Amino acid sequence: MKKGKLFTGILLFGSLWGFAECVISPMLGRAGLPSGAILTGVVAFGLMAASRVVYRIPGMQLGMGLVAGAMRLLNPFGGCHLCSAIAIMAEGAVFELIWLGVSSQTVENMPLKMKASLGIVTSYGVYVIGYLVTQVLTPVFSSAGFYLSNLVVFIPQILASGLLAAVLGGLTAPLAFSAREFNVSTLANRVYYPLSIGVSALCWAVVILNANVIAGL
Repeated sequence: MKKGKLFTGILLFGSLWGFAECVISPMLGRAGLPSGAILTGVVAFGLMAASRVVYRIPGMQLGMGLVAGAMRLLNPFGGCHLCSAIAIMAEGAVFELIWLGVSSQTVENMPLKMKASLGIVTSYGVYVIGYLVTQVLTPVFSSAGFYLSNLVVFIPQILASGLLAAVLGGLTAPLAFSAREFNVSTLANRVYYPLSIGVSALCWAVVILNANVIAGL
């Protein structure tokens, strides 16, 4: 696959992920729903799994996390922009680690139960480890200082909060893995690039506009 299509794919899927974190997540929060677990189990895992089976190139999901995390830094909703951005970037890295031994061919040959199990394990690991990484790095980058005793107290709560993400990941997995039927290599450049860049630009424009509106309130 040409590098241009890969990098454009990273921008597209990362922008969609970041858009969901910046626009959809606060809506869920205002509705009293656990936005973090829902976004991880459905959007983050769904986009990362789908992009892996479509593009079949390891490392792409880390790039997606960096794009989505950068977009989150631009949006001022919520109480901690930095911790949210770190969590998103960490999720991309954790996905790569969990999927080190998973190939697209392996996924194709899996029965439905195995696909759901992979979704459960991946989503739980991505959410919980990403959460833990955030609790460690946020005080370090914010110069507040990291204290292990503060983290230990919240570990049971963090482990329990990942259960919803795991369940949603199991339900999302079959749909995300079905994207393997789409062959991006055969898509004409005149369609792929304008569509991908256009959708990415729209996501960034909405997030930046939303940030400016909130900042003006």
